[in-house]
Amino acid sequence: MSAIPAGAPSAPTVVGRPELLEAAATYTLRAPVASDLEQWRNLYRQFAEHYTVPVDAGHQDRVWSWVMDPDHPLQCLVAEAPDGSLHGLAHYRAFTRPLAGSVGCFLDDLIVDTGVRGSGAADALLHGLRRISADHGWTVIRWITADDNHRARSVYDEFGVRTMWVTYDMTPGDLPSEMEGRLQ
Repeated sequence: MSAIPAGAPSAPTVVGRPELLEAAATYTLRAPVASDLEQWRNLYRQFAEHYTVPVDAGHQDRVWSWVMDPDHPLQCLVAEAPDGSLHGLAHYRAFTRPLAGSVGCFLDDLIVDTGVRGSGAADALLHGLRRISADHGWTVIRWITADDNHRARSVYDEFGVRTMWVTYDMTPGDLPSEMEGRLQ
């Protein structure tokens, strides 16, 4: 039984960009270590600036503490270049899929240093997430991106399928007074 509606587009037959596979293969994919903090901060700052989201040191410290905590759901994969510099990272986590009766991988952030875009780092990270997901028995890798992020979408189109789903955000808050006492 599929949780994908009939008529949904099928996955690409070739995953990724073959012309960048050799470049992607130069990266070492690994979990970050404490000494990566400053490079991680730089990548995360670039990501926040791209989406014009203010991020202060306290915010970064909190996310970094999650990344370093083996018991926290958020995980991180970095793409380390042969010279030891980090060219990109992916923040990801498992998520349950009740309708599919399975667990998937949610890719929260994919970040490639602005100075090395087109280097194969994004491809390396996405291929790495495919393998990690397969190793965990996760059934899908899902992510969102801005509609106007054309450069990233041109990469994503080579790895996955744009779905028909629309994403919503809702602000947490109190129950309406008419519903007080109804939440048990």
